[in-house]
Amino acid sequence: MTGDLAGSGYAPGPAGPEASWVSCGRCQAVVYGKRLARGNGICPQCGHCRPLGAWDRLALLADPGSVEPLDLAADAADPLRFVDDKPYPQRIAEARRTTGLAEAVVCCRLRMTGTPAIAAVMDFRFMGGSLSGAVGELITCAAETALAQRLPLLLVTASGGVRMQEGVIGLMQMAKTAQALHQLDEAGLPTVCLVTDPTYGGVAASFAMLGDVVVAEPGARLGFAGPRVIAQTIKQELPAGFQTAEFLLDRGFLDLICPRPALRHRIGRLLAIGTRRDAVPPAPVEGGACTVVRDPALLPERRAWEAVRRARNVARPTTSDYLGMILDDFEELHGDRVGGDCPAIIGGVGRLGGTPLVVIGHEKGHTTRELDRRNYGMPGPAGYRKAARLLRLAAKWGLPVLTLVDTPGAYPGVDAEEQGQATAIAENLRLMGSLPVPVVTVITGEGCSGGALGIAVADRVLIMENAVYTVISPEGCAAILWRDAAAAPTAAQALRVDARSLLELGVVEAVIPEPPGGAEADHAAAAAALRAAVHAELADLAGLDQSRLVAQRRARFRRFGSSRRPDEAVLIPTEGGLR
Repeated sequence: MTGDLAGSGYAPGPAGPEASWVSCGRCQAVVYGKRLARGNGICPQCGHCRPLGAWDRLALLADPGSVEPLDLAADAADPLRFVDDKPYPQRIAEARRTTGLAEAVVCCRLRMTGTPAIAAVMDFRFMGGSLSGAVGELITCAAETALAQRLPLLLVTASGGVRMQEGVIGLMQMAKTAQALHQLDEAGLPTVCLVTDPTYGGVAASFAMLGDVVVAEPGARLGFAGPRVIAQTIKQELPAGFQTAEFLLDRGFLDLICPRPALRHRIGRLLAIGTRRDAVPPAPVEGGACTVVRDPALLPERRAWEAVRRARNVARPTTSDYLGMILDDFEELHGDRVGGDCPAIIGGVGRLGGTPLVVIGHEKGHTTRELDRRNYGMPGPAGYRKAARLLRLAAKWGLPVLTLVDTPGAYPGVDAEEQGQATAIAENLRLMGSLPVPVVTVITGEGCSGGALGIAVADRVLIMENAVYTVISPEGCAAILWRDAAAAPTAAQALRVDARSLLELGVVEAVIPEPPGGAEADHAAAAAALRAAVHAELADLAGLDQSRLVAQRRARFRRFGSSRRPDEAVLIPTEGGLR
């Protein structure tokens, strides 16, 4: 037994951590059972995470004394009267006797770092954690309880798939549980899934991958078809580390991999942000606290080419630099859930001055190695799809969005075109235009072409003093129109890419002054100015209802290139109709 859950009905099997000596399933090291239990089931030799029973898992995740089992009824049935070498009811009885559980999932109410939630925790020891009619019913009832009580839902998976002894009735649980999670989506209630080893088959292809955030333990395996099935069915050679958490994170299917001892804190933080627990509304910034410039006449005239060179300085703060300085906490989320995790765009959730928000930005890096790994800040389709997923998460959780723009443009390679670069950007433009939460964009360095605009359809667009925003790079413009790339300085001047010109054109609402020597000379001062500016804009937008927010955002972009007066360009919905 572990912690405050002793005596709660958990009966370890013969291979449980209480055994005197236990062999590690990965390195085969023999470890003293009590030492393994004290280390949360992690092998001290190789770090392998040994599977945990449901109650041991809850002891690891829940705040002490906070677990309350839900009173849910789901009797095991034998719809097929199935018999292999023994009747199915006999197998159920044996599983109950050896595990001390009624079924392969335990449902409860708990707290994680103070945030209340409903949890459904699977136990692989009970018939391989298979998805039966009873298991599907319990998970669905847990979701319905979360819906009724307006609480987030935590799902912990450990399963070999659908229980074959129940045939198509077990199969139907995939759709049933998926629909239950969709109801939570419609209600705006956060869902987090923790994938543990192993998670396969119908569980992987239903609720395990439908959480708003999908977390995995190191080395956890997840997939629809297991390696043995693939090898035996189509004789395909599998790559090293196939279907492990690390393999899946690289391919964009997971948000993060979390070491077992840190799970309570990190999932608890996600739940707190998703439920806006202890959120502090952004207070209006008092006069003088935020020193953005809104009058172009107050900015010095400067050559546009100088601004371009300053914007490209690799010593300027990147998105990750800014997030580390302006946010109170931040959890980076990965992947587009389609098959990629573009490193040129990073994003996640955090808090700014007590306000939970979603942040997304281009990331270049500073060193040659970082620039190469981040593709010089040029996103591919997976980057824009990752951004879109985070934007939808912001809409569901009701969180404002901050985007930081610094890119020479979207990646123009063949593979990007094959994967739908134009479509990915276009979808973001449409999505951001109707997002029902406040959106603030800051151009921190280069803002070039649709690659920049793909995350910059915002209520307020600000620009750092030495940043630029343009339809095409000056070199590209010079090569096309002047037929001479050396004419780039002339093209930059003609394109009016500098902050002062952009403020005159109305493309940005304000300019954030940089410290002497520029942001590259004093990261902390630049970050402080950016934080104050963003905080002020979010405070100003906080009072707008969703319909007015969207209408004004659409009006902002509607006026560009229009000869109409601003009050003629849009109809804003009100309680009495349109005006």
